[in-house]
Amino acid sequence: MVISMFFTAVLSLVTAFSPNFISLIVIRFLLGFFIAGVPAVAMAYVAEEFNPNGIGKIMGLYISGTSIGGMAGRIITSALTDLFNWRIALSTMGILAFILSIVFSLMLPAPRNSVKKTINWRSAWEAYKVHIVNKHLMSLVMLSFLLMGSFVTLYNYISFLLAEPPYKLSQTLIGFIFIVYLCGSFSSIYMGKKADKYGYSVIVKASIGIMISGAILTLLPSLLAKIIGITVFTFGFFASHSIASAWVGDCAGNYKVQASSLYLFFII
Repeated sequence: MVISMFFTAVLSLVTAFSPNFISLIVIRFLLGFFIAGVPAVAMAYVAEEFNPNGIGKIMGLYISGTSIGGMAGRIITSALTDLFNWRIALSTMGILAFILSIVFSLMLPAPRNSVKKTINWRSAWEAYKVHIVNKHLMSLVMLSFLLMGSFVTLYNYISFLLAEPPYKLSQTLIGFIFIVYLCGSFSSIYMGKKADKYGYSVIVKASIGIMISGAILTLLPSLLAKIIGITVFTFGFFASHSIASAWVGDCAGNYKVQASSLYLFFII
């Protein structure tokens, strides 16, 4: 996780100095490659290091952190792009990521239950073959694809829509709409606790229902209705994502890292 975070921070800085569009795409591809190591290992780390009876809550806390990071990133980059330009915005985020990587490396406690293993590509492939025939796990993997696809599509599209007439919002104002990510920070923890109490299946279905209702609200022309819809949608998404993430570790067996990476592959 530490190595992935440092590579991500450095590549974020390098992105700001991209000389052309092609190099920008290549660097962003590499950034996506390295940053994937953080959530893949983090999900396995949570599944191995914490009490199984509270995994829903703990995974909710982790997803809550990702929602706060996503919100901060969008707001900071939008504001700095309006004030200066996108290069300064990305440079600032890269420096901030580098500082936080150092803090993370110093504060992360040593694992108590994880066992270091040598890399064996054959055993890793065998683990993936086990997961691919696990219908329960693959259902969660496909769910992750649909959840993240819906989430990214709505947020990307709504940004373009609100920048056009009749709304004509600035990049800063559009960025501040992402403060509704805080609802996701709350829902991932709250619904995670409910999942520990009532079971994953019931709560994830309820969370998806909340997502759908929020998406429908965004179809209304009123700006207020769209913001409320985004808020409800975000609440449901982060709740669903945190529960599905915890559920992956629960049904992965002995190959938790491979299960997490498979889940995240379909998200990314």
